[in-house]
Amino acid sequence: MLQDIIQKNEKLVIGLMSGTSADGVDAVLVRITGHGVLTKVEQLAFVSPPYTQEVRERILQMAGGQFGGTKEACLFNAFMGELFADACLMLCEKAGVSPQDIDLIGTHGQTVYHIPTAEPYLGRSIAATLQLGEPSILCERIGAITVSDFRVRDMAAGGQGAPLVPYTEYILYSDPNRNVGLQNIGGIGNITILPAGGRLEDLSAFDTGPGNMLIDAVVSRITQGKARYDEGGKLAASGTVSDALLQTLMQDPYLYQAPPKTTGREHYDEAFVDQIFSYGKELNLSDADLIATTTQFTASSIAHAVYNHCQPQPDRLIVGGGGSLNATLMRMIKESLPKTEVMTNEDLGLDSSAKEAVAFAILANEAISGECNNAPAATGAHHPVIMGKICQ
Repeated sequence: MLQDIIQKNEKLVIGLMSGTSADGVDAVLVRITGHGVLTKVEQLAFVSPPYTQEVRERILQMAGGQFGGTKEACLFNAFMGELFADACLMLCEKAGVSPQDIDLIGTHGQTVYHIPTAEPYLGRSIAATLQLGEPSILCERIGAITVSDFRVRDMAAGGQGAPLVPYTEYILYSDPNRNVGLQNIGGIGNITILPAGGRLEDLSAFDTGPGNMLIDAVVSRITQGKARYDEGGKLAASGTVSDALLQTLMQDPYLYQAPPKTTGREHYDEAFVDQIFSYGKELNLSDADLIATTTQFTASSIAHAVYNHCQPQPDRLIVGGGGSLNATLMRMIKESLPKTEVMTNEDLGLDSSAKEAVAFAILANEAISGECNNAPAATGAHHPVIMGKICQ
C-alpha cells in the first residue's frame, strides 16, 4: 500500500493542524505533485470545525502541564484522534471526494507540552515534546496512510522540534530577487526569513513570541468567556495603547533570547495573563485599553524580532494564520515595520487560515518520499532528518 502511494506523482493529501490557540481543527485537502524542491501544491478545500467550550477548556488544562495523569492522557489521545477523523470526513464531504480517494494524511496532532530546552530528569538532561491525537484512528476511519508525530525526530537530532513550517515555506515562497519574511500568527508567532536566492541551509526561523494567545486570553477573561477572540480587532481598535504597560511587557526575557528558540503556552500562561491584568489595574486601564495594549505587544514583539534577530531583514513580510484576520493587529505591524512591505497570504491569492495545515500535508508527502523535511538552520538540529511516523 505504501509503495503504491509513493510511486504516485500526484496525490490527494489531507493536512491537519490544531494549534496553541485551541480553537478547532484546521483540515485542508490539497493535490500535491512531485516532492522536494519540485513540489507543487493546489488547495482544493478547507474546513475548520471549532472545538466546543468544554473541549477547548480540556485542551488548555492538558497544555498547562499540571492536569490529569496517564489515564487522562490515554483517553485524550484517542478522543482527539476521533475529532481529527471527523474533520477529515467533513472535509471530504465539502470537497466532494470519497475518503477512499485520499492517498495520505499528515497530522500535527495537539501539542500538550513542549520542553525544547533540556532540563534535569531522573539523573539525565532531557528535552521532550508531546503531541496527542491517535493517528491509528485516522488511518482506520479514513483508510489512508497517516504520518504524525513530526517534532520528536528533530529533537532527537538535537533540535528544538520547532518551527517545522520553514521547510515548506522554503519550497513554496522562495524568491530569487527578494528577501522574504513569513510571519505566522497562531497562538504563538513565528517567523521565517528566506534570503533572496538562498538555499535551505540559508534560511532562519524562530518563534517571535505571543501571537493570538494573550489577546484571546485577555478577551476571554474580560467577556467572562462570551468571546474567545477579538473578531477583526474591533475591541482593540476601540482602545488606546498604554505605553507604560507595553514597555513592561516588552521586558519579557524570551524576546531577547537569540535564535534558534521556541516558546508556547508553558511561557505565556495564566500567570503571564494575571500579570497583564495586575499591571493594567495599577495603571487604571479600561478593558479596551488592555486589549489594545496586548494586541500592540504582539505587533511590537514581531517588530523586535525583525530588527534584532533577522538577518537579512525582509523586504517583504507575508503574514498568515488567524492573526492576519485581525485588522488592528495588521495595522500595528505595518506601523511597527515602516520600511517593510507587509501583506497577507490573501494578497498573493493564498489562504492564510490553511497555511499550517498545508505544511503538514507537504511534510507527510516528504516523509513517505524519503526526503529530509526539517530545516536544521531553524530548529538547531545537528543534521537533516526525516520527520514523521508512518501508520498504514
